[in-house]
Amino acid sequence: MITVLRIGFLLFVIVASTLLLAPVQVAGLAFDWRIRRRLPRLWHRIACRMLGIRIHIHGRPDIRRPLLIAANHASWKDILVLGAVADVVFIAKNEVKTWPVFGLLARLQKSIFVVREEKRRTGDQVNEIAERMADGEIVVLFPEGTTSDGNRLLEVKSSLFGAAAAALPLAPHGVVYVQPVAIAYTRVYGLPMGRFHRPLAGWPGDVPLLPHLIGVLKAGALDVDVSFGETAEYREGDKRKQLSAVIEDRIRTMLLDHLRGRYPV
Repeated sequence: MITVLRIGFLLFVIVASTLLLAPVQVAGLAFDWRIRRRLPRLWHRIACRMLGIRIHIHGRPDIRRPLLIAANHASWKDILVLGAVADVVFIAKNEVKTWPVFGLLARLQKSIFVVREEKRRTGDQVNEIAERMADGEIVVLFPEGTTSDGNRLLEVKSSLFGAAAAALPLAPHGVVYVQPVAIAYTRVYGLPMGRFHRPLAGWPGDVPLLPHLIGVLKAGALDVDVSFGETAEYREGDKRKQLSAVIEDRIRTMLLDHLRGRYPV
């Protein structure tokens, strides 16, 4: 009974904060106010607090622009975590628009929706990403293209780094900065996450959302380590495959070090 009441209270706070902040965010989007970049961070912090997600930050986002963040992707929780750490905008597949709750939240944050199957629209989509980066926004890319189980990094797709190439003409110094970020879910109830609790970390596409969400709410204390790695510089003439390999190696190293408890202090 106590668990049910606690979950009800947490959901009430999240819904109430959404209803409170949403009208301001809508106005910010309509008039392109700067506040529309900052409000999502506040909402994500509230959501993480209510869900019991405790974030431990290692390093910091690069201060140079234009900046593209490339992170591993294990769960919908990654959105909340990164959104709570920095004022970012996400690249999402177009289907997310139609998702209940998540679709609305993605639109309120002015996420960049891409249709990968329609090649004729690729140019427009990449240009939008480039323009947002040139305007100083930090764009987050999940280069695996899907979610994993949280225990490993899937193959990074070099084609998804086309946004970095498209942003070069708009970069004031002819450089686009690509920073690797590792998101590692490491502890539950303050103890190292064993095999039994590992499903709380990842959210593969074939797992229903509601049972997974209830599991996270019941846990109430989930620790995640967010590591900002060494930034790679992408210039005219550089190869996307080479950039992809460098970013993949850096993300994998940070992720595995955290999961194995070997990350340097």
